[in-house]
Amino acid sequence: MIIQGTETLTAFIHILSESLLTPVIVLLVVSIIIVILAFGGLVNEYISRKPISSNDLENLVRKISFSTNVEQMKNEINSSNLFDYQKVVLTRIADNYDIGSDARKALASELISAEETRLIKKTNKTDILVKVGPSLGLLGTLIPLGPGLAALGTGDISTLAQSLTIAFDTTVTGLTVGALSYLISKYKKQWYESELIDLETLAEAELETINKW
Repeated sequence: MIIQGTETLTAFIHILSESLLTPVIVLLVVSIIIVILAFGGLVNEYISRKPISSNDLENLVRKISFSTNVEQMKNEINSSNLFDYQKVVLTRIADNYDIGSDARKALASELISAEETRLIKKTNKTDILVKVGPSLGLLGTLIPLGPGLAALGTGDISTLAQSLTIAFDTTVTGLTVGALSYLISKYKKQWYESELIDLETLAEAELETINKW
């Protein structure tokens, strides 16, 4: 039973929900394109990345610790298997060997935090799509069911079949976007977290060595 006076409101909501179907489908298409590109980037990064091994990291810590001057320290860093951004951060810390120890420690912390922020931004899109993808899929499922059920009441099987097809397609697409986005973000965050731990370890070795000079 519909309460008297709500017909206009329900009609407005019906029109609004129906008008959302096209934007939802467009967003799903855009989302799946973004995820495909991100997945390609993940595969490319996996193939090309060469993280420093634990043995090499240990040796580099020892070389930094036994450095007697800043140039030797920088040479050890730049000749290592570190990623370029790690070398840049460690070199900048070494270049500021002549400032106070507290200021140098604060600078190191700020440089590492800036890199952490930069790496986090690289997973922002997929982090968003982890939740947005399934939500768009759910919207794409529910919106066509209204006309589909109405068509069922009038015996219009063709319209019902079309509505159900759209509903299932958008559901599958939304779940695929969410699942792939989750995997992409998960693996990238694991890589970046490991890289930042290595960077912090080497920065600590640098700071301790510089303080002894």
